[in-house]
Amino acid sequence: MSTVTLRGVTLHYDYQTQANPRGTIVFLNGVMASLSSWKLYAEYFYKRGYNILLHDFRGQLLSDKPEGPYSFETHAMDTFALLKTLKIDKAHLIGTSYGGEVAMKMAAMDASVIASISVINSVSELDDSLIDKVKRWKTLAASYDAETFMRGMSKDIYSDDFLAANQAMIDKRIEAMQALDSSYFDGQITLYDTFLEDVTMTDELKNINVPTLVVSGENDTLKPPKFSRLITSAIEDAVHVMLPGSGHVSIFEKPSELKLILVGFLE
Repeated sequence: MSTVTLRGVTLHYDYQTQANPRGTIVFLNGVMASLSSWKLYAEYFYKRGYNILLHDFRGQLLSDKPEGPYSFETHAMDTFALLKTLKIDKAHLIGTSYGGEVAMKMAAMDASVIASISVINSVSELDDSLIDKVKRWKTLAASYDAETFMRGMSKDIYSDDFLAANQAMIDKRIEAMQALDSSYFDGQITLYDTFLEDVTMTDELKNINVPTLVVSGENDTLKPPKFSRLITSAIEDAVHVMLPGSGHVSIFEKPSELKLILVGFLE
């Protein structure tokens, strides 16, 4: 893992390279996540011959958390700067939730360094239900209590079946979160404010002209499939795939299926 200071912030990143790569994949985090969340996917695609770039956005776990809110353009510009610094001329972007929204913003702004985007469980606009849930997350984060925060959020991001079968995983995440200082929760609040104030990009989707995959979880109650259908209809030639039985965090709930979908799209 490395750090680099770009545009006034220090970002943590991990860049895995190899001889004669098939290309570079940039994985873009969900709002609660960190670069370690992509471990299964990074290993899988590295073995298939891709260079892999992971990083925490400003405001996330390992990167700087300047005062916000930010904007999705800010995250996009940070990521473009990181690509330039690492001399990456072209990359596939794979983003989940918040990261998928950053991917769409990047593709709408400047497609010259983007080979494709894969947008997983993301939105281009808000509805009342989503606004209410994210506002509740702000209250949970403001408790600065890992258990209150994680248990309160879990029912919004995981399907009922996954939660019932994976309580040990939730307990482990709570334990790890209890070791974090308050800056993690402050960063989360800033990112939630960014999301609530700046996810207004439906009108920009017509500017995206790179191959686009849109993935939704059938049982995603946070960002339901209607948002993915809207994105797909707005981007020319975009492909939409539904993951049966998946809640919002498809990268954890359906890793085997999702890896196959992504491989099929990229290759």
